[in-house]
Amino acid sequence: MELLSTEEIVVRLRAALKGVGIALPSLGVDPVSGASDEPFALVLLGRCNVRTATRLAAVLEGLASGGDET
Repeated sequence: MELLSTEEIVVRLRAALKGVGIALPSLGVDPVSGASDEPFALVLLGRCNVRTATRLAAVLEGLASGGDET
């Protein structure tokens, strides 16, 4: 698995979430950790509404059980 930058991971995560019908509006790179000496900044998953949280839980539960919730 190749090592990607935090920005690239955010883009990849946003696309993967979109593929299963989920949008996290606050998804992004944490500006504080991004300005530190650490090689990789933290990814902000942010806040979401109850519908988005429910959809995210359903997708994760489906994947955990071996199903496909897309």
